[in-house]
Amino acid sequence: VTLVESGGGLVQPGGSLRLSCAASGFTFSSYAMSWHRQAPGKERELVAGISSVGGLANYADSVKGRFRISRDNFKQTVYLQMNSLIPEDTAVYFCNVKVGRSPFWGQGTQVTVSS
Repeated sequence: VTLVESGGGLVQPGGSLRLSCAASGFTFSSYAMSWHRQAPGKERELVAGISSVGGLANYADSVKGRFRISRDNFKQTVYLQMNSLIPEDTAVYFCNVKVGRSPFWGQGTQVTVSS
């Protein structure tokens, strides 16, 4: 299983970013996917999750209405569209899949929201 995140960067408050996570090594369309984030000095937290065929999504309260998770099963990629970014969104964002009992993580992509 390999997960590769991209799309992070420095953005001003109120701005937008779209993160991508390219997956390989497993049957992508059969598994739910999720995005998590970890800010300095804080525990990793769930940001959003999406079902295997994309019909169901859930979000952390802190990002509801601002972030949208989606997936393209043909491209084996999951996305996180982040709008109305605030400094509190600054963190390393990780893609995750749980295959069997084993969770797999990407290397993460840094998102910094600052003026």
